[in-house]
Amino acid sequence: MIAVYSSFFFLLISSVHSTPTISFTPQTLNRSGDTVTIQWTGVESPSDLDWLGIYSPPESPHDHFIGYKFLSDSPDWQTGSGAISLPLTNLRSDYSFRIFRWTQSEINRKHKDHDHNPLPGTRHLLTESNRLKFRLNRPDQIHLSYTDTVNEMRVMFVTGDGEERLARYGEAKERLNNTVTARGVSYERERMCHAPANTTIGWRDPGWTFDAVMKSLKPGVKYYYQVGSESKGWSEIHSFVSRNDDSDQTLAFMFGDMGCSTPYRTFIRGEEESLSTVKWILRDIKSLGNDKAAIVSHIGDISYAKGYSWIWDEFFHQIEPIASKDPYHVCIGNHEYDWPMQPWKPDWAAYVYGKDSGGECGVPYSVKFNMPGNSSEAKVRNLYYSYDMGSVHFVYISTETEFLKGGKQYSFIKSDLESVNRSKTPFVVVQGHRPMYTTSTKGSDIAVRVKMIEHLEPLFVENNVTVALWGHVHRYERFCPISNNTCGERWHGSPVHLVIGMAGKETQPIWEPRPNHPDVPIFPQPARSMYRGGEFGYTRLVADKERLTISYVGNHDGEVHDVVEILASGEVISGGSDDDGKDSSLGSKSEFEVLWYIEGASVMVLGMVLGYLIGFFSRRKREGAGSSNTGRWIQVKNEEET
Repeated sequence: MIAVYSSFFFLLISSVHSTPTISFTPQTLNRSGDTVTIQWTGVESPSDLDWLGIYSPPESPHDHFIGYKFLSDSPDWQTGSGAISLPLTNLRSDYSFRIFRWTQSEINRKHKDHDHNPLPGTRHLLTESNRLKFRLNRPDQIHLSYTDTVNEMRVMFVTGDGEERLARYGEAKERLNNTVTARGVSYERERMCHAPANTTIGWRDPGWTFDAVMKSLKPGVKYYYQVGSESKGWSEIHSFVSRNDDSDQTLAFMFGDMGCSTPYRTFIRGEEESLSTVKWILRDIKSLGNDKAAIVSHIGDISYAKGYSWIWDEFFHQIEPIASKDPYHVCIGNHEYDWPMQPWKPDWAAYVYGKDSGGECGVPYSVKFNMPGNSSEAKVRNLYYSYDMGSVHFVYISTETEFLKGGKQYSFIKSDLESVNRSKTPFVVVQGHRPMYTTSTKGSDIAVRVKMIEHLEPLFVENNVTVALWGHVHRYERFCPISNNTCGERWHGSPVHLVIGMAGKETQPIWEPRPNHPDVPIFPQPARSMYRGGEFGYTRLVADKERLTISYVGNHDGEVHDVVEILASGEVISGGSDDDGKDSSLGSKSEFEVLWYIEGASVMVLGMVLGYLIGFFSRRKREGAGSSNTGRWIQVKNEEET
């Protein structure tokens, strides 16, 4: 009898003081984006501060997690058991999971993430999982770009080792008869220039980035391709439409400052709105059908990794559905490049160029992308270049490296603009990160804008640049045809400037306040600013030799909220209305609709028109609410960073 009671007492004590356990299913993931479910039991007296750490590689120190989730994210957490599911990206090393107890008394207000939230403590480890593996080392992060040769297409991708990889391609899935060897490169932590990129917390092995050029492509033809090798495995088969030098049509998706979302909390903020931007662009790509070539322009502040290297992996996984189909072109922003000891930092820019790259100093940007041209400075490349597509000549510039008269970049811009064949490409679109014109009041950028107007604007005016696109300010804003801060009637000699940094980064700017009442939170829209948007989104550019149309698509509904049409003759037709109240930019069936919407997409056209008209009348209603002297008033949140 005593033995029976002893056994019962032991079982009772064991149930009260159970040991936490953690497991996950499946045990192996096949590819990036596959979902794992982590389960736990036996967490005594659960607290809403108990948390799940996500680690890769598994031997990382406790405070070197790549991300975390609070156990309270599970509906059943208060029972001491629960489960959390999340998709994982292949970081070319195994994962593991750990559960920690964190108490209120242990919160360290000095140990914070980028949003100033305390990072979780690691003093009390409750349990740790086995290793989670990815089954294959197949190529990931596939993205395309143009080269300097019209009948080529570059493809880049990432693997876990530097063994030989190939790209094979052809006009049919079953006949990928053309093969080219890819060149692989990697980089070490020692190349990073500052924390956190050069610390063990921010650094993870970036794998090998491979670069292959598919050559001798027929113009305007759909090609299929895949990358990899027989021994290591091949990617899925993707497709693209080759560039057609004889076509007048230009289709582009353009934005800045997107970043990416992560399925976990981490040291920096995930940009949730970037998911909507990708979703709507994918919708538009699908609407184009299988025979339309398009490009993507991401003009700076790309992943917002800020020295936490695995964020680049998350970013490329997020954009791969777009970038594996359409060329993805970039220019450098402050969050890719800036660091305290950068080579070009004149006295007037002492408070402009800081440490926004998190110590990356342009290295991941230079390895992971390979744009046309061969521009470089201090081993950082992809700074300035150009190419033609259809009726548009696209120019990309760097606002983070020297752009003043007498420098290499200035000479490139001058020579490039002077050599444009306007009979072939009547429209010229220049893109850079920091804006030359904006009604944002971010003071530290004023010096850059002054120098850009002094040195670069004369080149734009003299060479009849059509449109200048900028990021950095996380809003959409469109200006009149403008030069020297003065509106013109035509774009000949007065480019149309647009700020398009609204693709995902959540912090927003403060607009110019009323001159006589700077402390009153009302921000009248100056006459030079034709439209200011308060939501996230992207722009679509459509052009032929007669007309270039830029549309601003909002993320909350996927509809068009602003349109500007620019004619080769010089006329600029704003997205507003003319005197009789009719929409002057849409009217009858235009080249915009003919180029963009293929047969069967009439529903989308109708949605675009209705969305635009609703936005237009809403805007007119807002205008009517303000006084006749101050015009359009838009209230916005405070700016935190760009």
